[in-house]
Amino acid sequence: MEYNLEKQHEKGKLHAIERIKALCDENSFMEIYSGVRHHCTSFGMEKKDIPYDGVITGFGKINGRKVAVYAQDFTVQGGSLGLKHGQKIAELIDKAVQNRCPVIGINDSGGARIQEGVDALCGYGDLFYQNVRASGSIPQISIIAGPCAGGAVYSPGITDFIFAVDKISQMFITGPKVVKSVMFLDISSEDLGGASIHAKKSGVAHFRCPDEHDCFQKVRKLLDYIPHYYGDKITADSKFKYNAKKAEKAIASILPENTKQGYNIRDIIDCTVDEETFFEVMEEFAANAVTGFGKIEGKTVGIVANNPNGLGGVLDCDSSDKIARFVRYCDSFNVPLLTFVDVPGFIPGPQEEQKGIIRHGAKVIYAYSEASVPKVTVITRKAYGGAYIAMCSKHLGADFVYAWPTAEIAVMGAEGALGILYAKEMADPAKAAFVTEKSREYKDTIMTPTTAAQRGYISEVIQPAETRSRVSESFAVLENKTLMDHPAKKHGNIPL
Repeated sequence: MEYNLEKQHEKGKLHAIERIKALCDENSFMEIYSGVRHHCTSFGMEKKDIPYDGVITGFGKINGRKVAVYAQDFTVQGGSLGLKHGQKIAELIDKAVQNRCPVIGINDSGGARIQEGVDALCGYGDLFYQNVRASGSIPQISIIAGPCAGGAVYSPGITDFIFAVDKISQMFITGPKVVKSVMFLDISSEDLGGASIHAKKSGVAHFRCPDEHDCFQKVRKLLDYIPHYYGDKITADSKFKYNAKKAEKAIASILPENTKQGYNIRDIIDCTVDEETFFEVMEEFAANAVTGFGKIEGKTVGIVANNPNGLGGVLDCDSSDKIARFVRYCDSFNVPLLTFVDVPGFIPGPQEEQKGIIRHGAKVIYAYSEASVPKVTVITRKAYGGAYIAMCSKHLGADFVYAWPTAEIAVMGAEGALGILYAKEMADPAKAAFVTEKSREYKDTIMTPTTAAQRGYISEVIQPAETRSRVSESFAVLENKTLMDHPAKKHGNIPL
């Protein structure tokens, strides 16, 4: 098979076959359906030969394990999707489900093939249907390596992880020309739907990479962390490293003395997981929450954390979506969940209320409650109000909840509580001593983790240096956790 490599190289891009070879283990790719051709006979298409109908499909190996891969070839009819093109991808996904392996799609297409009319739309429909059927059965990974417009964005949008590449990735429902004709707005493809836009602002892209080779390496790394099909057992990496003395010393000094001062929750995560194993997902989006995979004694866990360095760790619409989506992914593939809590509450104000913080926040509650995987929670500092409940509290089915001595668990902080309970006294300077005493009483009797532990809401109050050992031992206990009976139903109705 001859490929037009130069045409892609002129655009600073790799060709579809080069991408597949860079992604897969050497000499492991086996192409299927290379002989497929379109059957459109209108608008001059009857005279065109479109090799493999513009998409290369097949099976290969990554890190020695089987994967299904497809790559759209922009040098062939602009990588446009026709009936056979869509059906080739759809069948590949179906075979990946049957043979229990991840599917990776490399998207580089001008969109639906206009000449094929409704047949092209049928190709997209068949593809979307298989994406949905495969969801939760096998991991689906999308690489955006060129334009992705109109209906073409919805297949990646259904998949589990989207990788975007700087300067070559674009995703949008309608391109700049349509935006200009309808909205009279001049905007570049990069500003409308480039990698930076979707990694930082929309949250559509889970990973942003500086170039294609970095992207392929990150995909290979991700596949080293996650199960390759539903029911796949996560095997431990026996070569893990963890310096307990160094980590215990470091974790004890992370929290600032001022409880209103922020800190980077990633420092606590790094002290808890095996050395250099935290692999963050959606790093640039919703900085007030952190999600990603790490390894503890060589085994993968999914990690969710509030980040006080971003908006004080408060939950807003974007961070709620980020957390809920990640939790549901982990639950789909039986990846245990570790949650670090330092949350002052759900964000107040008209802007987030109008965006639907009630609906978005409810997704977090739903996702954690629905998740039946082992769930361990560590409260490092603030855990207030509904956000305390939402962040995998015992009340939502957490198996073990640990709290540091610095934890503050209450409906709200002392200042806010006294403002409601003793508003008149706080307005009277003569009552300053009384207010100070009540503030101390509130902190000592209500906010303390000891109170929550006495009620049975906290499994144990632990020192920061004990975090790694407690978490590790807890997941070992939960290793054979079995599902409990659920009420008879088809499925629940998550507040999307």
